[in-house]
Amino acid sequence: MDRSSLLQLIQEQALAGGPTPPQQLDPENTGFIGADTFTGLVHSHELPLDPAKLDMLVALAQSNDRGQVCYQELVDLISSKRSSSFKRAIANGQRALPRDGLLDEPGLGVYKRFVRYVAYEILPREVDRHWYFYRHRSCPPPVFMASVTLAQIIVFLCYGARLNKWVLQTYHPEYMKSPLVYHPGHRARAWRFLTYMFMHVGLEQLGFNALLQLMIGVPLEMVHGLLRISLLYLAGVLAGSLTVSITDMRAPVVGGSGGVYALCSAHLANVVMNWAGMRCPYKLLRMVLALVCMSSEVGRAVWLRFSPPLPASGPQPSFMAHLAGAVVGVSMGLTILRSYEERLRDQCGWWVVLLAYGTFLLFAIFWNIFAYDLLGAHIPPPP
Repeated sequence: MDRSSLLQLIQEQALAGGPTPPQQLDPENTGFIGADTFTGLVHSHELPLDPAKLDMLVALAQSNDRGQVCYQELVDLISSKRSSSFKRAIANGQRALPRDGLLDEPGLGVYKRFVRYVAYEILPREVDRHWYFYRHRSCPPPVFMASVTLAQIIVFLCYGARLNKWVLQTYHPEYMKSPLVYHPGHRARAWRFLTYMFMHVGLEQLGFNALLQLMIGVPLEMVHGLLRISLLYLAGVLAGSLTVSITDMRAPVVGGSGGVYALCSAHLANVVMNWAGMRCPYKLLRMVLALVCMSSEVGRAVWLRFSPPLPASGPQPSFMAHLAGAVVGVSMGLTILRSYEERLRDQCGWWVVLLAYGTFLLFAIFWNIFAYDLLGAHIPPPP
């Protein structure tokens, strides 16, 4: 069997999940392949492999000190499964990878240039950026963040036209009657703990959240996928309303700031922890501007909560959702963003974060069921 046929056999076993190496590569049935043999096979193959995967295969071949490649790791890598072999090959085989960057890639169309821009904005390692650039497909598009943003804009326009008010809508007496707003008097209506993300204080809050969702959320979804980013966003939204129900028991909540701050804080934390590898331009200036804008939005929410500029019939929306979203981003979000092309379920840190979040959810549920009556909390009457 020639080398091209061997590589074809490996690819077929990768699709079928076969764990046994071909006899020509592993005559003693040890489960390992000699690095020299494998490197020669890769360099002389005749089958089409995308450049990023070929780079990773060579790096994997040269990453083992004993000159061996685990066949199961090879199968996982060829079949594009999320596994620890990806991270290990990056860490140990870095010197074997080509040094030419995607910035030197000629003749790219508009969309491919945007994909390259996203790769440099989100991913900290050149090999990660190569891997993403060559594997990215335009279908499915990043529909989650776009859909959430569009829905928020439509809801805002509907209520703006209905109330004839576009700024500080929460001061209108009819605003809090919306079935989407979280209000402590309607805690039994569980959907409100999530649907409040579609309502906003006014045009200024909606504009800030929509801008960040499109500038940060869409690139994150393109790289890490709909499932992971939607999980992070909704976890931030849910944590925001539950945190308000515990720490600011009289206050309602509106706006998608919990989810937005989860995305932003996760991305900023990932940039800081991989500062040397991030190639996004003006990263220090952009980091400072992002922190200033996020802090200003929190400060504005605190001001509206405790010093409302207009007479109001009840407490104004709480700012604690912002802080809860940031905590979710730094914990759960950072774990997700650092696990590009790896299975989350294979990482101990993911289960620790998931356990902590689940414990918080259980505590918050019992708090909402029993604490309000036990503490004699005087909540405003529901609208």
